[in-house]
Amino acid sequence: MKKGIAYYQIGETFDHFLLIKSATKGVASNGKPFLSFMLKDKTGEIDAKLWEASNEDEHVFQQGELVKVSGEVGQFRNKPQLKIHSIRPSQKTDGVFVSDFIEKAPVEKGDLMERITEAIFEMKNANLQRITRQFVKQYQDDLLTYPAAVRNHHEYVSGLAHHIVSMLRLAKELVGLYPELNKDLLYAGIILHDLGKLRELSNASSPSYTIEGKLIGHIPLMVEEIRVIANELQIEGEEVTVLQHMILSHHGKAEWGSPKPPLVREAEVLHYIDMLDARLNMMNRALSKVNPGDFTDKMYSLEQRSFYKPLFEEK
Repeated sequence: MKKGIAYYQIGETFDHFLLIKSATKGVASNGKPFLSFMLKDKTGEIDAKLWEASNEDEHVFQQGELVKVSGEVGQFRNKPQLKIHSIRPSQKTDGVFVSDFIEKAPVEKGDLMERITEAIFEMKNANLQRITRQFVKQYQDDLLTYPAAVRNHHEYVSGLAHHIVSMLRLAKELVGLYPELNKDLLYAGIILHDLGKLRELSNASSPSYTIEGKLIGHIPLMVEEIRVIANELQIEGEEVTVLQHMILSHHGKAEWGSPKPPLVREAEVLHYIDMLDARLNMMNRALSKVNPGDFTDKMYSLEQRSFYKPLFEEK
């Protein structure tokens, strides 16, 4: 058995278990229904098609189900696609579990929580500290299990907390280089910037977008929640407005989803830390799947670029 689906090449036969990340019904040009899957394991995911699917297939093979799949890895629009020959739900006697097919952060939950708690303790501004502490207390379980996104970066269990902690480490170094930065505001913005995704996404293991996520989005949801929490804690003042701005502007541009561009120094820094950590996460994971001297696949979220892994790169 190979390491996982990400390591299979075009033309190879696959015969193992995968988790259904998503399942959608379609109709082929011949009028017959088919199911389009995104199947995954710890190493990656692959598009797959089940042609001439029955109504029973549609009910059996749904998001979150673990299935035994055999088929051939082909190519469609320059991306790998699994042509399914046979598929069945997993059974208890197979001895496989959903948790075995879900990628997790490379850091333990306890370590992630410890670093987030440390950052909150370092805050001197009582209002920012109280608001941040309340959110972490309220959402701790989901914060430590949810991904940071459905696709592209940190899209694995505990990915959100992993992303936050990596950003906090970057922020600590930047505050050392640029002591003019307001560390409390930057830390609060980092910890809270993506917490709206706990309402935007449906679950931790095979997330899809909720109705709130589709119609409102994580940025407006979080801006609203900051005001609600501040009112509950009876906190008034500029900190609340500026913290809301940190959330509103962290994507940087309107076309990237931010209603406002960064207009506070720490908001600008938050945006670039967020971008840097997300992009390095995507690059590092893609490069880990190729040999020195090879290029990664084109990466849609990185302007369709393929990244080269130098031959002299250290092992």
